[in-house]
Amino acid sequence: MSPSNNETRFRAVIETAVDGIILIDARGLVLVFNPACETLFGYRAAEVIGQNVKLLMPPPFREGHDGYLDSYRRTGERKIIGIGREVVGRRKDGSTFPMDLSVGEMQEGGETIFVGIIHDISERKRHEQALRDSEARVRAVLDTAVDGVILINSRGSILVFNPACEKLFGYGADEVVGRNVRILMPPPFRDEHDGYIANYHTTGERKIIGIGRDVTGQRKDGSTFPMHLSVGEARHGDEPSFVGIIHDLTERTEAEARVRELTAELVHTSRLSAMGQLSSSIAHELNQPLTAVMNYAEAARQILESVPGAPPKLAEYLGKAAVQAERAGQIMRRLRSFVEKGPAERSSESLNRIVEEASALATIGARLDGIEVVFELADNLPPIEIDKIQIQQVVVNLVRNAVEALRQASKRRLTVRTAAPAEDQQEVAVIDTGPGIAPEIAAQLFKPFVTNKTGGMGIGLSISLSIVEAHGGRLWAEANPGGGTIFRFTLPAADGSRDDA
Repeated sequence: MSPSNNETRFRAVIETAVDGIILIDARGLVLVFNPACETLFGYRAAEVIGQNVKLLMPPPFREGHDGYLDSYRRTGERKIIGIGREVVGRRKDGSTFPMDLSVGEMQEGGETIFVGIIHDISERKRHEQALRDSEARVRAVLDTAVDGVILINSRGSILVFNPACEKLFGYGADEVVGRNVRILMPPPFRDEHDGYIANYHTTGERKIIGIGRDVTGQRKDGSTFPMHLSVGEARHGDEPSFVGIIHDLTERTEAEARVRELTAELVHTSRLSAMGQLSSSIAHELNQPLTAVMNYAEAARQILESVPGAPPKLAEYLGKAAVQAERAGQIMRRLRSFVEKGPAERSSESLNRIVEEASALATIGARLDGIEVVFELADNLPPIEIDKIQIQQVVVNLVRNAVEALRQASKRRLTVRTAAPAEDQQEVAVIDTGPGIAPEIAAQLFKPFVTNKTGGMGIGLSISLSIVEAHGGRLWAEANPGGGTIFRFTLPAADGSRDDA
């Protein structure tokens, strides 16, 4: 093959190469600058050939380049020749870009020539930066997430344990990463976990992956806590990994326990109030016949005393019967007085908080019936002196009545509102869009044993009225202009209206 053919082929390689190719002499002067270099650097070949190659370098590499060549000629020490590395190039417009530079050395006519192969790695750097940014965002999410996040591999070994997990379980990440996740589980779940993973790999059967459920976690100190665990599956190649999102249910569980306790307390109070109301009614009803018995016995005794030959013991016994009837009447009067005017156990309370707690109890299951519950609570209501349990009972009764009414309605909206209609007064309104109150019921709505419900006893509103009036307030019902009923009750904001006699 002739030299001219070699030169032609060499030229063709340089001209068509995708990567930039530069030839420089021992002084650093550019001998060859191929079209790919023109595209990379923005210079035409004629502008660069004969110029020092440092023209294509940004500071501080530009200033150090001649010294590097001199050092190489004197010592033979290589920093890039025959090695290659990532460097920075400078375009004609002054902008820079990252590149892989591979430098080879050859001899031509006794002269040393260096061949530089330049590969633009801007795209790769962008991808790497995007990956770093993505990793930083993921790390930020993991580090700031309120819920715990755990990543485990297919063998159950922990790969990621975020700060929320450290707080939940009491372990530092360095204590658990690399260990089996079952360390975070109490028996018997701990002993079953590896078998569950093996079964999933074998059969594909899912018990929690992609579903989530409430489980129990175990802290470093051995204590346990309820949590909701959602597990997702990810794959890197053929290797699956599992991401667990952990939400601590301790507060919810405690709240549910408080609701149960409150329910029991309210039920107990409701029973006591119902019995008190019944006792008051019974005392009132029995007082008249007892008075009549006493009067009849006294009259009979007086008649017997005027009858000659009447047994003296008979008059004595009639007198004693009258005394006992009077005594029974006094007992009934005292019972009625105690039930109706007994001292209340009052304390300074937030009406908004009482309404929220009682309504949360009374609306359990309401949303399942398609009932929209709206709270419109006035800001900055000052505390008032009330019997907390009794007022909660009133709210529960009114809200439950509204929920029952709304189950029969097409439009199902329940609004619970607090307000301060006057400086010395606070008000609660329970507003429903139900069918309203039948006219024959409305006139005697607050009387005992009057009800609009087929299964009710008809004492709830009567008890509620007694409670509100004992607090110095009012309870009434009115038609809702949009359809349905509004129950309102007021309570004095000052303590002067209370009657503990």
